[in-house]
Amino acid sequence: MLRLFSSPRWDLPVYWALDLETGGLDVRHDPIIAVGMVPVRNGVIQLGESFDTLVRPDPGRAIRPESVRAHQLLAGDLRKSPPLAAVLQEVDRRLEGGVLLVHNRGIDIPFLKGGHARSGLPWKKPRVVDTVDLIVKAASRRRFLRPEGETMPSLNLSEARRVNGLPDYQAHDALVDAIATAELFLVLRHVIGAKTLRDLR
Repeated sequence: MLRLFSSPRWDLPVYWALDLETGGLDVRHDPIIAVGMVPVRNGVIQLGESFDTLVRPDPGRAIRPESVRAHQLLAGDLRKSPPLAAVLQEVDRRLEGGVLLVHNRGIDIPFLKGGHARSGLPWKKPRVVDTVDLIVKAASRRRFLRPEGETMPSLNLSEARRVNGLPDYQAHDALVDAIATAELFLVLRHVIGAKTLRDLR
């Protein structure tokens, strides 16, 4: 019998780890210029199903010089890339029925929602799991066990990976960061002892 407010076992949904590279941090004016996605099925990262593309910016949306220092992408690198609407359709197709997995929803979700609105595509409000939330949950758990020794955790992806025993990867590549997020997710899921999807949200 299905219990009221029941939640599926954590490893039943397909999680799509996603990372965006953008031309700046202003969702109103700056473009999405790269998307990387990789699925986690049955608790296993499926690299063979990854999706990785550059994105041709909409006219009038320039790449800020300070963002180039991070991702090393110039306007000329993107000229022959698919437009945002086509890329977002690929993102949506993969997310259908799955869970969107991100590191810091405060950046990725507004850019995705804004991109959908500009492209005339509906935002389908996927379920979201954020590794930043899981970092905070893991720290709360450690603070409960060792109240005298726990400090505020770093929410930076690279630093959070180091704290959890994961190797350093080159940052600011959309697919690499998506894989880094998926790996961190699996470690943090174990740390907090999540058994259901609800435990991860």
